[in-house]
Amino acid sequence: MSSPSKRREMDLMKLMMGDYKVEMINDGMQEFYVDFHGPSESPYHGGVWRIRVELPDAYPYKSPSIGFVNKIYHPNVDEMSGSVCLDVINQTWSPMFDLVNVFEVFLPQLLLYPNPSDPLNGEAAALMMRDRAAYEQRVKEYREKYAKPEDIGAAPEEKSSDEELSEDESDSSDEQVAGKADP
Repeated sequence: MSSPSKRREMDLMKLMMGDYKVEMINDGMQEFYVDFHGPSESPYHGGVWRIRVELPDAYPYKSPSIGFVNKIYHPNVDEMSGSVCLDVINQTWSPMFDLVNVFEVFLPQLLLYPNPSDPLNGEAAALMMRDRAAYEQRVKEYREKYAKPEDIGAAPEEKSSDEELSEDESDSSDEQVAGKADP
């Protein structure tokens, strides 16, 4: 590779050519969102999370910054900021890795094999160690509340408009059509 900018372009194109929805944040190729589907065989399956990716000027020699935009219940993800605690991104990154590795290997592995002994979310780590079934139930509750595929990318105004109603919602009773109270 002749330069970090060429490598950045190539990695981004490989990600876009895969099954990932990529949305650029600015005109440059350094900040973007990627829609990430929870891995099957996990309580995250069926959920879709929007991941914010920032590529530093020195990428691929310096690791990308990765964060969940919508909430996820996981010991190694900060619930408020979405920051990810993942050694391969934070400490052991190598230019041999690329963005496809992040979304096809590193993030799925993080969700499949949480590390409660190195938590960013202490409550999730404690619950996971104390009661695995209750932890998985909480994961599913968060997935249902914050990671519905139809909610990804929709601005709050769009979600409440009449055009965005699904068939199930449009067949509902008159009381429900009036709107839902804010939680």
